Amino acid sequence: MVFTAPSWVPKLPFDPPDSIPISEFMLNEDYGRHPLHHARPPFTCGLSGAEYSALEVRDRVESLTRGLSKELGWHPNKGTEWDKVIGVFSLNTIDTLTLSWAVHSLSGISSPANAAYGRAELVHQLKSSGSKALFTCTPLLSLALEAAAESGIPRNRVYLLELPKEATGGLSPPSDIKTVDQLIDDGAKLPPVEKLKWTKGQGARQTAFLCYSSGTSGLPKGVMISHRNVISNVLQIATFEKPYRDSRREPGSKYTYTEIALGLLPQSHIYALVVICHATTWRGDQVINLPKFEIAQFLTAIQRYNINTLFLVPPIIIAMAKNKPVLDKFDLRSVGQIFTGAAPLGGETADELQKQYPAWKIRQGYGLTETSTVICSTPVDDIWFGSSGSLLPAVEAKIVSIEGNEITGYDQPGELVVKSPSVVLGYLNNEKANKETFQDGWMRTGDEAVVKKGPKGTEHIWIVDRIKELIKVKGLQVAPAELEAHILTHPAVADCTVIPVPDDKAGEVPKAYVVKSASVGLEEGERMLARSIQKHVEEHKARHKWLKGGVEFIDVIPKSPSGKILRRMLRDKDREQRRQKGPRL
Repeated sequence: MVFTAPSWVPKLPFDPPDSIPISEFMLNEDYGRHPLHHARPPFTCGLSGAEYSALEVRDRVESLTRGLSKELGWHPNKGTEWDKVIGVFSLNTIDTLTLSWAVHSLSGISSPANAAYGRAELVHQLKSSGSKALFTCTPLLSLALEAAAESGIPRNRVYLLELPKEATGGLSPPSDIKTVDQLIDDGAKLPPVEKLKWTKGQGARQTAFLCYSSGTSGLPKGVMISHRNVISNVLQIATFEKPYRDSRREPGSKYTYTEIALGLLPQSHIYALVVICHATTWRGDQVINLPKFEIAQFLTAIQRYNINTLFLVPPIIIAMAKNKPVLDKFDLRSVGQIFTGAAPLGGETADELQKQYPAWKIRQGYGLTETSTVICSTPVDDIWFGSSGSLLPAVEAKIVSIEGNEITGYDQPGELVVKSPSVVLGYLNNEKANKETFQDGWMRTGDEAVVKKGPKGTEHIWIVDRIKELIKVKGLQVAPAELEAHILTHPAVADCTVIPVPDDKAGEVPKAYVVKSASVGLEEGERMLARSIQKHVEEHKARHKWLKGGVEFIDVIPKSPSGKILRRMLRDKDREQRRQKGPRL
């Protein structure tokens, strides 16, 4: 059974163009973007207030294109895209996308790297991508220079994206490292570069972004995202949101509704890269950039800029739900909706926050780097906590059993398999992974899901868990995310995760790693608290879901910057603990 978008979702207004770069789509009104002269400033620094108008961003892209062409010797119609790859290793800045769009205007590739990377991880990406230059920021410059040298990138091919002094810790960049602002100033004095001469379909075949997907094990894999992939998802998101946007339009206005959104999530991650940096600004919205999450700084930005939409990940939402006294010190009345993604948000957490802020629309989306990005999203008038929403236009989905059979009904779990114009070109130099993931036009997500009919009769996608991370207890499956959501409702729990541990009789059993709430007194014994948490699960969950592997308290749950729990690290920790204890006699 093939599932598609609900009947109320409009069709795409036109077929996503396949012969233009992303930069052309984003900055040329001929392709449907919000009029530049009437758009809000695309990116604003949430610390300093620095910003450029949409028209100024277009001019900066043009000048930077010229500056890069001269600096790096790159020409739009000479060489392949693989001759013109840049690495971007930086905190969020208001010029990060200006840089990527300038590289696209030269028919090159931008490869954003996680700002939390260590030296070895960054070196891996720079070498794997074949980056010829590296763009970083002052706080990361020392590490960037080390990685560049190890990757064969000379010092004079390392450049700086500028941050406000509030984000640099008082550090001053070396005078011999050029900045993007200097390249823009240089380019403004140069003649225009030659226009791109792309053949029909080149935008669908050519890589624009080379993002690295962490997966569940091993080194990150390079994901080749075409220009048309990103353009398609921008159109899909905008079309899905059109009914809501139309309802917010001022009577008599010829322009669609625009708003102010939060740009806190790292721009290297596909969620922020496509949803926030592209789809949001294409619609004429303003993005308030912050370099990292600090709750007071985050709440101050909402209050200062009257932010309407918060793009978040579950750890931040959990922090908000657990810190209402802190939130109450700020004026958050401008907030109308929250979007969450990158990892599932438990229904209990959403319900807790909703009770605190009844007017907020708490919405969830689902996507992957390999689908660049969104596959489904919560409709604004059909919110169902725990669901990842309904399919976007031009997306097809199937649920396939472990045996490979297509499931034809509702409420039956299996692997989610999708088809969309946003599905990427594949993995770089990894034929094995390509064969496993991309099959006959369909993409295997590796996520277990079910399709359910919502309260309004609309089909919703529920993500159960990563198939490789399901816990198998005597042949029965346990989804860690389900247990985690329930454990978080215990008043003594601030955060948690669940992993499988070996058991002689059951094969595997669940074990919980728990971060205690700040409200837990020092006098409370961990043994009694662990038993209380186990009993909390036993009173509400089936026996095979009980925490037979125990409860262990830790200071922090290891997570990626996007909020994905790094259960692999805890499995290694548990394995080492068991090794040290030795076999039971």
